[in-house]
Amino acid sequence: MSVTTQEPQHRTGDASEKPEGGASFATATWLVAEREIKTYVRTKGFWIGLGMIVVALFAASVLPKLFTGSTSVAVVDSSVNAVLEQADVEVVPAEDVAAAQDLVREEEVDAAVVPDTTGQSATGVRVVALSSPPSEVVTALGTVPPVDLLETSDVGQGERALVIMAFALLFVMFGIGGVAIAQSTVTEKQTRIVEILVATVPVRALLAGKILGHALLTLGQVVVVAIAAPIALSIGDHGELLSVLLPALGWFVPFMCLGFLLLAAMWAVSGAVVSRQEDLSTSMGLVMLLVMGPYFAVLMLSENAVVMTVMSYVPFSAAVAMPVRAFTGEAQTWEALASLGVLAATVVVVTMLAARLYAGALLQTGGKVALTKAWARAEN
Repeated sequence: MSVTTQEPQHRTGDASEKPEGGASFATATWLVAEREIKTYVRTKGFWIGLGMIVVALFAASVLPKLFTGSTSVAVVDSSVNAVLEQADVEVVPAEDVAAAQDLVREEEVDAAVVPDTTGQSATGVRVVALSSPPSEVVTALGTVPPVDLLETSDVGQGERALVIMAFALLFVMFGIGGVAIAQSTVTEKQTRIVEILVATVPVRALLAGKILGHALLTLGQVVVVAIAAPIALSIGDHGELLSVLLPALGWFVPFMCLGFLLLAAMWAVSGAVVSRQEDLSTSMGLVMLLVMGPYFAVLMLSENAVVMTVMSYVPFSAAVAMPVRAFTGEAQTWEALASLGVLAATVVVVTMLAARLYAGALLQTGGKVALTKAWARAEN
């Protein structure tokens, strides 16, 4: 299908340009952003989506505690069996200390009680755990015995898997949320409202306003999640996880916001190159891939330190990979700052390129606009 090109009544504009109404570029940008924010906060879907995220966060923290069975302990010395059974602890016999430690490492039991050969324990036994002292077992033994941790890391395997999934899922949810920018753009083209808008607002101000408005909406949702997460973890008695997670949340917020900005301009272009909502699916495949790719990559390759390090500096995956590495203690502060700088620079470059494509495609109707034609059209 051929593309019908309307002669330029629009203005691509720059940061110093003023529309005919006399408003500055900044004022026009804020007016568009305010309109986008008000439009979406009035929809039920926005609040339902945010509510589902918060509910899922609390459910993930609290439900495992409610449905998890009794604590299981590998025991070498059967003299403590009666004490543990009275505390509703499941006793798993082990042949020797090495066998008990293997059960703990494989996470088949929560802890192990083994004979103390150092003479340091008043009870004659020691407790072996994976990454954190098992409070229920220690309490059941009465006099606090020495506790040996097999993993020196502050983060256990279960906690690591939970946080990786949470960060990756949040990135996907907020990343896909940017499709609202594409839908808004297509709606304005389909209803011809865009022709009225560009008569008074520079095209780049229209793009900047959409990105700003939805970025503020996303930032608000990220802040809500960052506030709700510590509360949910406290209710779920994940105190140790909370102390490690808070610094990672501090990194996740700026990475998430920059990651959204990186995708936002691309979502806008995917909406500008089509003229009907029905055609939107044909133009947003690349952006969807850039959202889903990091999600699956982090989930499947999180144990590969080399791959995770590389993904920490690739802009489209850094928003997930680097906060995960910060959480697990695998990345130092300077690495996170360097990754954040690379991501910020990429946001600037991609936004500039997207702005030109957006300006060249916005007023072209009749079918899907090729990116090369949109690029050439922006020169005129």
